[in-house]
Amino acid sequence: MKQKKELKQIPVFKSEDEEREFWDTADTTEYFDLESAQFVRFPNLKLSTESISLRLPASLLNSIKIMANKRDVPYQSLIKMILADRVSEENEKYTISKKSSNKKK
Repeated sequence: MKQKKELKQIPVFKSEDEEREFWDTADTTEYFDLESAQFVRFPNLKLSTESISLRLPASLLNSIKIMANKRDVPYQSLIKMILADRVSEENEKYTISKKSSNKKK
């Protein structure tokens, strides 16, 4: 029978940045018993958002509004969807190109 490993105490953090920095380098297996971990859902968790100001050419904004109207979604939501899709595509391209360049070495 396995002997239970003594887990380290999680430190108290002064800020989220400090906590982020800590977990970037910490070995989570020293702080959590992964054998007893359970899957959980957070259905009411809202993503944190930040307001920005963005200047667009009037013709581009009008095109976006027309597209949004055809899809029956608010134009700002459509902008977020388009941006999220494009960022995801760019990240995939970067990851693939980085992997293929590493294989050549």
